[in-house]
Amino acid sequence: MFSPDQENISTTPASTKVPVKYGELIVLGYNGSLPNGDRGRRKSRFALCRRPKASGVKPSTVHVACTPQAAKAISNKDQHSISYTLSRAQTVVVEYTLDSSTDMFQIGRSTESPIDFVVTDTVPGGQQGPGGDGQTQSVQSTISRFACRIICQRSPPYTARIYAAGFDSSKNIFLGEKAAKWTTRDGQMDGLTTNGVLVMHPRHGFTQDSKPGVWREISVCGDVFTLRETRSAQQRGKMVESESQELVDGSLIDLCGATLLWRTAEGLSRTPTVKHLEALRQELNAGRPQCPVGFNTLAFPSLRRKEVLDEKQPWAYLRCGHVHGYHGWGGPGREPEDEAVELGRERECPMCRARGPYVPLWLGCEAGFYLDAAPPTHAFSPCGHVCSEKTAAFWSQIPLPHGTHTFHAACPFCVQQLVGESGYVRLIFQGPLD
Repeated sequence: MFSPDQENISTTPASTKVPVKYGELIVLGYNGSLPNGDRGRRKSRFALCRRPKASGVKPSTVHVACTPQAAKAISNKDQHSISYTLSRAQTVVVEYTLDSSTDMFQIGRSTESPIDFVVTDTVPGGQQGPGGDGQTQSVQSTISRFACRIICQRSPPYTARIYAAGFDSSKNIFLGEKAAKWTTRDGQMDGLTTNGVLVMHPRHGFTQDSKPGVWREISVCGDVFTLRETRSAQQRGKMVESESQELVDGSLIDLCGATLLWRTAEGLSRTPTVKHLEALRQELNAGRPQCPVGFNTLAFPSLRRKEVLDEKQPWAYLRCGHVHGYHGWGGPGREPEDEAVELGRERECPMCRARGPYVPLWLGCEAGFYLDAAPPTHAFSPCGHVCSEKTAAFWSQIPLPHGTHTFHAACPFCVQQLVGESGYVRLIFQGPLD
């Protein structure tokens, strides 16, 4: 369905077999691909596969103050290290050494080579934010250039663990004077990044029984903390020793500007494929739903033509869920595109007189967001993305971080904030009259 990154695959003749896949990261807000298409390391989903050679690192020697060894560790481009600046006169440098049992993957806004998955700010409505067009990132981005790293065990059960901050081109992580940092009980250093890396593990996995978990912050060394008062507050939260930085199927990772969903390889094997979603679309269209006003047959456009308004496009009144074809109330000469510009405008449903948003319906094409393979019967409000009932119910309960200290539920396909009592509605189709 989606090919893993070529850089993760060995090209030696001996390894023609498919590499082990640890899991995939899927960015919320892109319904299957980026607006300008997926290119290289900038895409809407990224497969983490076992590398030909181990790339993981683990802490080794600790140097205190401005010793020659500390300076050497920082300047050595072959040596991974984390520098904690305590004052102008004192820096603690932790050297990291290769760990042959793990692979490391780095995520961030930077396009420099140490970043495996380049993530830019997500704007509600499925557009790309600053720098999303491949241009230089705007200074307004809140995503860190080297945001986080994920370390995967190279042998079963292929456990994936997340850590805040990533190593730069010189293999260094620098925590400046202003960054929150502290000495741990066993005398090691730890800290938080400016806007933090938040993680939420769903309860009962990513299944039909899933329930939202609690958002936590992950430190540079992978410890778990309650959230700070605001994203960049100096004071860290309380340590939560009973919880771990291990990612589970359905874990959400928030980088302050983009939210990623982690799906394990096992979880993805139980998830509907794009082929299955296409079969559900054809089944829906085979039922020949009709507009109760114009009596014309409606049809969902192909998954490839998503976001292109079609004359047979189903539209719905999101207060009641009645599905219609497009019909204009706005006077002669108005086209569906004109109407789509005013999607927030309330209208009265001719079937039941309920007033609410009147929008075109779009199928949710990103299979990784689905909790089950049931038919697409429900639509998120106000965007009109259609998916299964269990999928709509789950995402409508998830408080996603927004800005520096607020949370709200959003459609996973376009990250528009949900409105209405439940954030979604059951669709009422009218079958053919013959």
